Amino acid sequence: MSNNTNAPESFEGAMAELAQLVSQMESGQLPLEASVAAYARGSELVKYCAAQLEKVESQVKVLEGDMLKPFSAEGEGE
Repeated sequence: MSNNTNAPESFEGAMAELAQLVSQMESGQLPLEASVAAYARGSELVKYCAAQLEKVESQVKVLEGDMLKPFSAEGEGE
């Protein structure tokens, strides 16, 4: 297995690698097989980033606790 199949070290690292892959694919210089491999790796990176964002969103909700209240509850008396 190549190093590209390893999990990214961080969200930022995944985003940087994804940007690099997109740039390479947009250049039109990659052979077909390399384009398919880049697309597959890009899909893995997108899934990783989405999972990281979900984790952070859950952590923020826990940290905010009762502060997450709908705005309409405060303005119902108008």
